[in-house]
Amino acid sequence: MRQNEIHDFAKELWPINRSLTGEGVRETLKKIKKILPNLEIKSLPTGTKVFDWEIPKEWNVKEAYILKPNGEKICDYQKNNLHLVGYSIFKKSTITYQELDKHLHSLPDQPNAIPYVTSYYDERWGFCISHNERLNLEKDGLYKVVIDSSLSNGELNYGELIIKGKSTKEIFLSTYICHPSMANNELSGPCVLSFIGKWINEKKNNKYNYRIIFIPETIGSIAYLSLNYKEMQKKIFAGFNVSCIGDDRSYSYLPSRKGNTISDKVAMHILNWTDPKYKKYSWLERGSDERQYCAPGIDLPIASIMRTKYGEYPEYHTSLDNLIDVVTPSGLNGGFKVLQKAINLLENYCRPQTKILCEPQMGKRGLYPTISKRGNPEKVKLMMDCLSLCDGENSIIEISDKLNIASWELYETLNKLKENNIIN
Repeated sequence: MRQNEIHDFAKELWPINRSLTGEGVRETLKKIKKILPNLEIKSLPTGTKVFDWEIPKEWNVKEAYILKPNGEKICDYQKNNLHLVGYSIFKKSTITYQELDKHLHSLPDQPNAIPYVTSYYDERWGFCISHNERLNLEKDGLYKVVIDSSLSNGELNYGELIIKGKSTKEIFLSTYICHPSMANNELSGPCVLSFIGKWINEKKNNKYNYRIIFIPETIGSIAYLSLNYKEMQKKIFAGFNVSCIGDDRSYSYLPSRKGNTISDKVAMHILNWTDPKYKKYSWLERGSDERQYCAPGIDLPIASIMRTKYGEYPEYHTSLDNLIDVVTPSGLNGGFKVLQKAINLLENYCRPQTKILCEPQMGKRGLYPTISKRGNPEKVKLMMDCLSLCDGENSIIEISDKLNIASWELYETLNKLKENNIIN
């Protein structure tokens, strides 16, 4: 993978207006499908009941802007799609400043930022504007408002990729594709997961099946679960919700609801060896699709590995969350690598057990020096220390923790012991 490949893909997706539904979602999925040719783009029609929810109307936008009394165009959706409140209804009228002001959203504490605002389930209209620009609006004269949008019966789209392995057990990976032009909160997840999916697909001899989905947040995960949760409960033994994984500032982890699944143990182990100062959140600080995957009655073992968590960085849900100051090539690559390590650990996860009572005769297997002298090589010592902990109860994570090394430093050792019929 090239150094800037994930970041370049984020730039390609950047201008697309994504929401819960609409052409922007379909366009995004088509671009992801170029990286993941076997991705299936699926749909559910408006009005479909999904648990306690219903698939909403499809929203599409042709143009949206405001004309000031002097004819200057502001809040132009074509220049920044955050200017339009998500799911705004059709509106074309001439109104006073006082009426317009009721439909404007800005952030006094971030006067140069355009906020991200939505109204998915109540029909209304509105524009988002920097607070500095809002303060300079004329109080007299008439403003022309143009929102050429449609809310109509259509469909909700999502992408699903199933990659077959040797086992029927599955690893589940999910991200969302429902936000417009924001970098860490939106684009980092689908961009990193696209290349993780590509890497998994190119690997040979995957032990597990992989179920990878690209969905609108909340309504998408609820809809997907309503169709698949019984099968998922039987097959999925681990997985991650992939979000906010593209900045350079930190690493963080949000547990599953139970907090002690294999996903939790893997996430904490990987992050501890990647960045010992990583931030650990509690289940009560959840906020993404883990709410659905870990809900009572669903109970999937899904945790979240992130860079800086949603809501925890100042640019969150504003136009300041960009591909220059916030999300970088190195940030995205770091997110990719930490997920890659987590998946490799899941593939290698085991509770090894020795098949031989007392220490095996390693010399005859070519695993131990046949001349005894001071200073056993480090690899030999590691092998013998590892073997002494292979009791069928200690997992690979517990063994590596006791040896104070990263789990991936044991892969070669365990494989040698297995190949020589010393452990199960």
